Amino acid sequence: MDVYFDHNATTAVDDTVLDAMLPYFQTKFGNPSSRHVRGMEARRAVNQAREQVADAVGVQPAQVVFTSGGSEANNLFIQGAAGYLKPAQIIVSSIEHPCVMRAAQELARTANGKWNLRRLSVDNLGRVNPADFDKAVAEQQTGLVSVMLANNETGVIQDVAAISQKARVCGAWMHTDAVQAFGKIPVDFASLNVHAMTLSAHKIYGPKGAAALIIDKRLLLKPLIYGGGHENGLRSGTENVPAIVGFGIACGLVKSRMAESAPRIAAMRARLEQGLVEMGAVIFGLSASRLPNTCYFALPGIEGDTLVVRLDKAGFAVASGAACSSVNPGQSHVLEAMSVEPMLARCAVRVSLGSGNTLAQVENFLQALGGVMEELKRMSMVTL
Repeated sequence: MDVYFDHNATTAVDDTVLDAMLPYFQTKFGNPSSRHVRGMEARRAVNQAREQVADAVGVQPAQVVFTSGGSEANNLFIQGAAGYLKPAQIIVSSIEHPCVMRAAQELARTANGKWNLRRLSVDNLGRVNPADFDKAVAEQQTGLVSVMLANNETGVIQDVAAISQKARVCGAWMHTDAVQAFGKIPVDFASLNVHAMTLSAHKIYGPKGAAALIIDKRLLLKPLIYGGGHENGLRSGTENVPAIVGFGIACGLVKSRMAESAPRIAAMRARLEQGLVEMGAVIFGLSASRLPNTCYFALPGIEGDTLVVRLDKAGFAVASGAACSSVNPGQSHVLEAMSVEPMLARCAVRVSLGSGNTLAQVENFLQALGGVMEELKRMSMVTL
């Protein structure tokens, strides 16, 4: 048995996406900046992908800036916006992905006190505290705000539109990292009322190495990478045409499939969480609005890393936290921000379901988990 339950870390490239990408590795290998036939062919492919990404979130193609990944896109907004704005306060939530949190920390560190970093608190369900935001903007002039649309560990969805409205009132530029939410719930740029938004291909059955920063047409950013002036001068470097083509195709697929896949995946998660609760599990953010595919749970007394290894041997790929936060295994800044007791936080395991998973796999997982628990119980009795 080989069951993949770690779709928040990455996804397999869809067959349709792969088929669309393959020609651009060999037969259609032109540089999009070249003036000959092959170059123009590649440019048309990039332009089409830009239209597909734009259509998926309700923006104009000119608002799509392709990057190498979500981390680069997030850094481009934070560092790029700071390059144009008068130094002020930058606000991020305390549960942001490291590529937002560390970019904000670096901005504050290198600005010699000109940019001040403020982290917003969250409640015990992982939701940003609105009162803390109000307090933060009242205390100091705010230039930038970045709050993720959905958390990669808990799946908890934030009210970004409400936060964005408050940010606009105080004159701040608002960004949301929508990487984890995109493809799982509807994501519309205008409805969120943000100035910028980050998307990534490899979370939606597209390839690694392609992402986008969606920006308001009036936004001015300082580039991170200088060179030939690609992406309207915001991201120099020859475009990764195969990956960008795959990104575009993946956007079209998730848009057409979401209405069918989201309820089916949500039903699988409901059965999973029913079984987990019966086993005595604690589910983080349970009563909050969450992504339909994400379950972050703990079985008190059983370390998450231990469960991950045991379940992997049983044929199930799950995570003990975020793949991009593996520098500090066993430590979740998200659960810490939610005031989860440290010993319980060490027991955390994340299951993130995908379109290829089935209810039968969920039932098999619960059975395997029960077996692992019994085995660990017997081992503990022997050591006693």
